[in-house]
Amino acid sequence: MSESSANRPLAGVMWMALAGLCFVAVTGVIRYLGTDLPSAQSAFLRFGWAFLFLMPTLVPLVRAGLPQGAWPMVAGRGIIHTMAVLLWFYAMARIPVAEVTAIGFINPIVVTLGAVLFLGEKLAFRRLTAIGFAVIGALVVLRPGLREIGSGQLAQVAAAICFAGSYLFAKRLSDMLSAGAIVALMSATVTIGLLPLALAVWVPVTWQQVAWLGLVALFATLGHYMMTRAFAAAPVSVSQPVVFLQLVWATILGVVAFDEPVDPYVLLGGGIIIAAISYMALREAQLKHAGVTPASGAGKL
Repeated sequence: MSESSANRPLAGVMWMALAGLCFVAVTGVIRYLGTDLPSAQSAFLRFGWAFLFLMPTLVPLVRAGLPQGAWPMVAGRGIIHTMAVLLWFYAMARIPVAEVTAIGFINPIVVTLGAVLFLGEKLAFRRLTAIGFAVIGALVVLRPGLREIGSGQLAQVAAAICFAGSYLFAKRLSDMLSAGAIVALMSATVTIGLLPLALAVWVPVTWQQVAWLGLVALFATLGHYMMTRAFAAAPVSVSQPVVFLQLVWATILGVVAFDEPVDPYVLLGGGIIIAAISYMALREAQLKHAGVTPASGAGKL
């Protein structure tokens, strides 16, 4: 019998902390590459690497065939995830690392709303409370009316919504396919979806840029692996608050690597969102209710 997850809280915290470092490294590399490459081209090269990594798992999957009704959902997820990726790459190259990270924390809340609207889940008081506080946190980060909200901020909000849609598709697919198959098919469909968009705006690319984007794919893969290990080691209610460290590390990275000023509103708003998500995760765990809300940080590349 495997060791009980409840007996390994320290391991869960450490795995989640390492996952957060990987995800911050992803955003840092994209920020470093800047706008020299169009968003569609950068995203295509990143997913092209992932496609190469996962190709050995796709061959037997395609030969065996997919269950009836799976292909439309696979295609639907590919389309909406492609949109999310494009928006995320656009935002990452234009707004501070910490702000991208903080806005991205609204993803689990959007998934919760989507689960109520499209999957028939109940909007319990704990979820309604968490959503309300998360909206307040997002408003603190964005500060509409107190400053100009640019295309980068709007793109990141839209990316969070699209990533949420992708996870709702993944939830439906989880009844038909293994987790590994779902990830492999998502990488393949997104790569195919990005190809014509990338070709339309293609500019000369250096081997250094290709290598950096390969590193993005590696960090993203490691981040998802470590996050999975965290979930296996400890309850979400234990590992979830550690996600806030992503915002701390993103702020430090922005200051040290890109001379981005520390924005206390981003830290405050991000903290409110994470507190809301952590409260919801804790209540779900206490009530032993399995929802579809992913951990904050799951909506990553």
